[in-house]
Amino acid sequence: MKFTKTIAPLSAVAVATAILWGSAAADDDDDYRRPWGIHAYPGVAPVIDQRYQDECGSCHMAYPPGLLPVLSWERIMSTLDNHFKENAELDEQDLMTIRNYLLNNAAGRIDYQLSNRMVRNLKNFPVRITELPYFQHEHQKIPPRLVQGNSKVRSLSNCDTCHHDATQGTFNEHEIYIPGYGRYEDD
Repeated sequence: MKFTKTIAPLSAVAVATAILWGSAAADDDDDYRRPWGIHAYPGVAPVIDQRYQDECGSCHMAYPPGLLPVLSWERIMSTLDNHFKENAELDEQDLMTIRNYLLNNAAGRIDYQLSNRMVRNLKNFPVRITELPYFQHEHQKIPPRLVQGNSKVRSLSNCDTCHHDATQGTFNEHEIYIPGYGRYEDD
């Protein structure tokens, strides 16, 4: 009898600990079950694949994959022999590695706020980020003289020229600095 009295309080403590520990562990383990978009990570996932960074980033900014949906990346990767009028063909191993990285981290497959916005209400799948409705909406008020008329910018596709943390997945509209103009605030 004395033995069961000792066990009973320990059992209650063990059960309470297990419940508390289990609910804390469940919070971490169940993170993948959170509703899509409600607690999305800010911005877009930064580029973390070195092969993609080396191959694609040697000619232009290695755009974070979360800026385009899967079908857009598929179209880009299937036409590398005519990649915006350039031949950007890759050997088979690099092609598969980069393709898989882009598709696995594309907008719609990862839960980042900017990625979610980029594909919201998307009706077609352009191969240019600048053709996405959300992108166009966000950049429509920027005067052409600050972009096309600016020899240091030249095009809206040069994201990292004005968004200095673009490669880190940050495109904060309050941290835009246009070369030759300065800090830019959208009115």
